[in-house]
Formats: sequence, C-alpha cells, structure tokens
Amino acid sequence: MLRDFDVFQICYRKFLFYLCSLYVLHYFGFQIILNEGRPRGVCTVREGSMKKIDCRGMACPQPVVTTKHALDQAGQNELTIIVDNPSSSENVERFARGQGCSVAVDRKGPDFYIRLKKVGSEEEKIAKEDEKIKKVVVYINSDLLGGGDEALGSFLMKAFLKTLLDLERTPNRLILINSGVRLAIEGSQVLDTLRTLSERGMEIVSCGTCLDFYKLREKMSVGRISNMFDILQSMLEADCLIRP
Repeated sequence: MLRDFDVFQICYRKFLFYLCSLYVLHYFGFQIILNEGRPRGVCTVREGSMKKIDCRGMACPQPVVTTKHALDQAGQNELTIIVDNPSSSENVERFARGQGCSVAVDRKGPDFYIRLKKVGSEEEKIAKEDEKIKKVVVYINSDLLGGGDEALGSFLMKAFLKTLLDLERTPNRLILINSGVRLAIEGSQVLDTLRTLSERGMEIVSCGTCLDFYKLREKMSVGRISNMFDILQSMLEADCLIRP
C-alpha cells in the first residue's frame, strides 16, 4: 500500500515532467492553448526552401500583417500562408498580388493554402513605382456629413458624393468605415451615384468588420470588402487624402 509520501513523490515527478514538456514545446516554437480545437498564433514550418506560416485562428487583419512581415524578409521569395476562412484568404491574395507576387490557392477542407512567389526584379518594382500617378483617396466614416441635424447631414452627404461626379478627375479610391458602410448597401439613397463612380474607375472599399458589426455584409451592393491593414495602407500611399 502506498504511503502519503510515496503518492506525493509520484505526483511531484509527474508535475515536473509536465513542466519540462511545456518548456520543450515552447522552445521549439509550438504554442498550446487549453480547451481549444487547434493552436492559435503563428506557427512556422520550413519544408526545403518553402516556408509555411500557419495563420489559422487569427483575427483580421493579422494574416495580412504576418504575410507582409514574411515577404519583407531578405531572401524569402516563396512561402505558403494557411488560413481558415474565405475573407482572410481573399485579403491575403489581394495583398500579395498588390506586392507583385504570383498567387495559387489550394483548399483543403475548411483551410486555404495560399502559395506566394515573388516575381520581377527590384529594378522593375522601382520603375513601376515611378510610373504611378498621383493617388487621391476619399475617406468617409459616417453615412452623414458633419454633425448636428441628421436630415441635413444626409442631404450634405448625397451632395458631396454627387459632386465627385463633376470633378475633372475621379478619385482613385473611396474608403467606407463605421456607419459609412451603409452608403454602399442595397436601398442606399446614394447607391446609383456610387455605382457610377465605380464605373468611372473609382475603387470603393468597405470595412468588413464594420459590415459585420451592423449585420450588413450580405446587403453590400457596390465595391468590395476590405480590412484595416488594406485601408491604412491606402491612406499611407495616398498623395491626397480627402476626409469630409
């Protein structure tokens, strides 16, 4: 029959073994989350020259940010990003193509394996940057223009967007964030104006998090859904930012 001291020793040894196991796993880059179906956070695996980065479980815009950091690493020309939802896959694909990468997507069950490969020389990228024309970005964070009376704010917003049609040059991009995403949904009083602007070449992007907050994702009728990283990148690259 085991004595109390013997039981204590057995439990103590098991506890030490458990701690050592956790330390070894942490040292080699693994992260264990209790009561979760899969690990969260970045897990990087290298297979030959191909680097795989597991971004499953990450909230927007972390998969895009992680992809950017990986592409910025010197000598990293090919990598595979793994995400677990269509929105993250689309955001990573769009970002990678914007960085001049070729993109191939392979879906395995609920997961998306996005293979990226850098194309073109550094000289070609610099030449492409030099050829860019001045970028004008319009940023709208409300479905009303200005504070005060709501009816007046709605009227002013309609007038502002309609006036964009009369400009000599159509802005490059319209960013809709917070309640501004309501302007691009079905039933919006300015929907026809936005569609005309889109036909003239203005890219209209709506914040995906904002659409989800207002439960309007399925009602979006013009433009595309974007993420915070893409929105901030557009604002940083803009030569002129208009915020009414």
